[in-house]
Amino acid sequence: MSTGSTQARRVIFVMLDSVGIGEAPDADDFGDRGSDTLGHIAERVGLEVPNLQRLGLGNLRPLKGVAPAERPAGAFGLLQERSRGKDTATGHWEFCGVVTEEGFRTFPEGFPPEIIDAFCARAGVAGVLGNRPASGTVILEELGREHMATGLPIVYTSADPVFQIAAHEGVVPLETLYRWCEIAYDIVIPAGQNRVIARPFVGAWPRFERTYNRHDYACPPPQDTLLDVLKAHGVAVTGVGKISNIFAERGLTDSIHTHGNDHGMEVTLELARSDRGGFIFTNLVDFDALYGHRRNPAGYAACLAAFDRQLPALLDALRPGDLLILSADHGNDPTFPGTDHTRELVPLLVVGPGVKAGVNLGTRSSFADVGQTIAEYLGAPKLQAGESFLAALQAGG
Repeated sequence: MSTGSTQARRVIFVMLDSVGIGEAPDADDFGDRGSDTLGHIAERVGLEVPNLQRLGLGNLRPLKGVAPAERPAGAFGLLQERSRGKDTATGHWEFCGVVTEEGFRTFPEGFPPEIIDAFCARAGVAGVLGNRPASGTVILEELGREHMATGLPIVYTSADPVFQIAAHEGVVPLETLYRWCEIAYDIVIPAGQNRVIARPFVGAWPRFERTYNRHDYACPPPQDTLLDVLKAHGVAVTGVGKISNIFAERGLTDSIHTHGNDHGMEVTLELARSDRGGFIFTNLVDFDALYGHRRNPAGYAACLAAFDRQLPALLDALRPGDLLILSADHGNDPTFPGTDHTRELVPLLVVGPGVKAGVNLGTRSSFADVGQTIAEYLGAPKLQAGESFLAALQAGG
């Protein structure tokens, strides 16, 4: 790998949201023993991912229909999360050097009266519908008509530390829904939650559809992340998709909102082909939001195949000094009971013009190893957590 000026270097990190690759060693602690997002999709539906296969996906572990590459095009490994959680924010933060030692608070029985009453009083609503853990699509089927008749917000949660508010765009203006979320944020973040999510939807029962006007209100990371460190060091940091929401708008020099995976890949490819430098951080949410939570293995498999077809164009856009990193923030096994994230190991694939092909990075003990590697590669100060594997990528020059 080239050791030239860090100013000529660029990192593109694509987060395949929820693409886990088998239960983590501590999966029992989270009720997730036996979860295996990629493994179960491969067994149930089949995987058509020849480009990911060439990068080394099949070298990570046995996957039905995804044979190991004789000579993987890049470096490959597995990542284990150290943080006490399996939610989006916790996973993304750890990738960027912040390990959450104490998990956020969840409300498996719904939110208590002191939270709901405070929300209703400040939002000026007579009550809420739902107030229980639920699938976002199922609760719309159950309560969508009542919401349209009453205008009351649909409030629900999950096994993750989130307060979600759903409202029909034709009944509740987006500005009102967002204001409700801001009110909820001030109430539930001090109570131990880490995100409030606006879940707007459209259509008529029974075919309601959630829209990409979703907005996440995340509590800020408790310390500086890779994004903050890079920005302070003069490195451009571009967030694509919901990255800005996850990091509470911190540490970015530019943020581009997207409408699903296809748009996210279009934007990422445009940036890769441009003179945009520094760190480009993309989240592809459809794997998780459309297929994992909705327990749709066939849809998940098709989504993976679509991404795989888009991957060669991104690989072709890489230039000398580029690193492309592919990984995931948690699992969401679409064959597993319930509708929540699953505690899994996640794949790590790294490729670029200067990356030594076929390097096995092993099983890394923290997602933070990725952030530490990026920081070192881009010439930024060392992060508080993680062990860089940059030297392994350079092995053999």
